[in-house]
Amino acid sequence: MPESSRTCASGARLLRVGPLAYAEYVPEDEPLLAARANAADLGGTEPVPPAVGAALRFLACAVGARTAVEIGTGCGSSGIWLLRGMRPGSTLTSVDTEPEYQRMARKAFTQAGFATNQCRLILGRALDVLPRLSDGTYDLVFCDADARDYADYLTAALRLLRVGGVVAFNNALLAGPPEDAGGDEVDGDTSLDLASHVRLDERLVPVLLPLGDGLLAAVKRGD
Repeated sequence: MPESSRTCASGARLLRVGPLAYAEYVPEDEPLLAARANAADLGGTEPVPPAVGAALRFLACAVGARTAVEIGTGCGSSGIWLLRGMRPGSTLTSVDTEPEYQRMARKAFTQAGFATNQCRLILGRALDVLPRLSDGTYDLVFCDADARDYADYLTAALRLLRVGGVVAFNNALLAGPPEDAGGDEVDGDTSLDLASHVRLDERLVPVLLPLGDGLLAAVKRGD
């Protein structure tokens, strides 16, 4: 959609732009572009789109995040966005099963200017790692992994988050039901079931944002 413009009473020029411009409103810089290139070289992992990354940075800043958990390190793109929204000196704990992804993520975090102690990378299955993390001490939990485990990640996030903390799920509106390792369809659409569950959970204040394949976020209420 082409740009159009009009002039307001003060003489300022106002722009009307198409959906693509909104999606790229906060563009990726060199560290993020390098992380995206590394992901393309390795294959098997898709970095969050710039609009999703910008939303993650916004959420981390809005809650004044000092501690965050990321499920699915990838090659570091979403971690950079999160750290850029968190307070100075904050710590991101990121979990992934692929050592090569985490090696690339560490490189990306360094290139983006973050100290080593700001990025705690844990190799392993999230469902094995999360129980070892402390209750009620995290400001934000971001899930970007297998949607079949999202319900379990939600349960873990509710334990890990402080009151007022945020949980977010990437790819919340992926089309079609997920498949198991044998190629058989799983009953129901996991992502849509999760969205409904989050919406109906009285402990949460949710929003479903039309970014990427859907960014589902929710704030943890107090008692």
